[in-house]
Amino acid sequence: MTPQTILAHCDSGHLWAAPPSNAADFDVRAAYQCSLGVRELRIARGEVPRGFKIGFTNRNIWSRYNVYAPIWGTVYDTTLSFCDGHGTISLARDCQPRIEPEAVFGMKSMPVPNASLDELFDAIEWVAPGFEIVQSHLPDWRFKASDSVADGGLHAHLLVGRKIPIGTIATSASQLNDQMAATQVRLMRDDQIVDNGCGANVLDSPLRALHHFLVELRQCPGAPDLAQGDVVTTGTWTDAWPVKSGESWTAAFGMPLSQLEVELR
Repeated sequence: MTPQTILAHCDSGHLWAAPPSNAADFDVRAAYQCSLGVRELRIARGEVPRGFKIGFTNRNIWSRYNVYAPIWGTVYDTTLSFCDGHGTISLARDCQPRIEPEAVFGMKSMPVPNASLDELFDAIEWVAPGFEIVQSHLPDWRFKASDSVADGGLHAHLLVGRKIPIGTIATSASQLNDQMAATQVRLMRDDQIVDNGCGANVLDSPLRALHHFLVELRQCPGAPDLAQGDVVTTGTWTDAWPVKSGESWTAAFGMPLSQLEVELR
């Protein structure tokens, strides 16, 4: 499957006829090169990369989706939106969409080479609650890791809530790590509780998930580096739940994050 074909399916919301992993040589490494090809096509038509999504950081769902390591994909200006606690997302062209409550970081600078957790902390400007809408172009969400990478890391939309300056909640990486790991979230659909989770579910904390991603990104041939102004969403704290137009979802995060609500259209 070519980058052009993958982008066409993303634009239309149609399922793939067959998984890319059917090809014997289509492993995760090849999938990232394919995904970078899609990125170049999107840039060429005017879309602007705004950061990254990290997927499958929640070990609790690895066996459910048959993916046993984190993946990443690009977030674009066309898939990213911000709000002050209540936003809307259109599912019009999404394929089998699901929703995930996550913690999102905003970068104030490019992390130094071989950045430690402390050096990564120094490069972060803010943290915020987020909803990522993920999608799969393979029926019933059945895929291999390489398929999910080629499918843009399963990214469809990212809604970012109220930004909290890092300096107002933590003075060190250790403090931020512990605080975010202990933070809880209650996920609700139309005021009915659907799931519960915590920051520790994502590779022990969102900060550690970000650090893992940075190492992986810099080891991927041809990948862009993490840069000033990028946003990075660090993975779902709960399972990914199917959604449809007309629903309202709430992620009631504990401190230091704030509540986030989204209406789906």
